[in-house]
Amino acid sequence: MDLVTPNIGLVFWTTLCFAILLWLLGKFAWKPILAAISEREKSIESALSMAEAAKEEMARLTNENDELLKQARIERDTILREAKQVKDQIIGEAKDAANAEGNRIIEHARIEINNQKALAIAEVKNQVATLSIEIAEKILRKQFEDQHKQDQLVADLLKEVKLK
Repeated sequence: MDLVTPNIGLVFWTTLCFAILLWLLGKFAWKPILAAISEREKSIESALSMAEAAKEEMARLTNENDELLKQARIERDTILREAKQVKDQIIGEAKDAANAEGNRIIEHARIEINNQKALAIAEVKNQVATLSIEIAEKILRKQFEDQHKQDQLVADLLKEVKLK
């Protein structure tokens, strides 16, 4: 049992060494250790606050990018819509101009055809009249060669005049 029961001298010297050790640690080690821990705690808090600020900045930038993309899409859609309207308007105007020009050309051709037709009919009438006169002249010359035929013709004409 001697081994389990400590001696008074041993307890005294152990307590004295422990107290000196606590005093030395408190004087030289605890302050730098606590200062290092405090500094480390501040740097961690600073890093966390900077990370939070960076996270908020990223969220803000993401929102701005989304807004810019939405605006760009809206502008693109507007530009495409306006371009389509301009294209349709130009095509419509070109069709109208082409139709008007086609109608003008057709009307001009119709007038030209009618003029040529009238000229051709007048020419045919002139030729028919000329031929009729020539035929009538030849027939009358043959008829008037004989006196008896002339008298007969005059008599027939007089009968027709009386009938009417």
